[in-house]
Amino acid sequence: MFRNWRIGSVNGALLAAYFIPAWTMVAFNIMVAPVHGLYERPSVAVALFLSDQLQMSGLSTVRAAWLLALGRLTVVAFFAIYLALLAIPRTRKSGASDEALGIALAIGSLISFVSMVMASKVGEMAALRLHATELLLLLGAAIVLVIERPAAAPKTVDVADTAPPGLEPLSLEPLARS
Repeated sequence: MFRNWRIGSVNGALLAAYFIPAWTMVAFNIMVAPVHGLYERPSVAVALFLSDQLQMSGLSTVRAAWLLALGRLTVVAFFAIYLALLAIPRTRKSGASDEALGIALAIGSLISFVSMVMASKVGEMAALRLHATELLLLLGAAIVLVIERPAAAPKTVDVADTAPPGLEPLSLEPLARS
């Protein structure tokens, strides 16, 4: 069963096992109570940056929190699509599921990087460590995804030049009349 698994597939599945529950809980906490959810540890740096540095009003902060939750849920959705495609052996062998993983890695890396920069600006060290760790996880998976290519497809078998009796190939030239 595990003969046709690549390192990138296992790495992506392990990342999905972490990011799907962790980011789903953070996003749902923000959606249920935007201000309270935004000031929890995974998003506190964003909240402090928005309120202190950008001096956003309460309603604008709530909108930014919902936008952050939407971004996190988008990453979760692409990881879920990746896991669904990974369950199909043909797509796993050919690497067709790597596109969904690549999109999840790109969006997740962007969110983690921006959150890390915001955490460094406001001096929130615990959030900085969390976002830096997530960013390193995502970038490491992206490097494995870029370097490891799926196995080459088997070459096609050449068709024999002779056809079975009664099945001659059609010619494009008109029949010569004798």
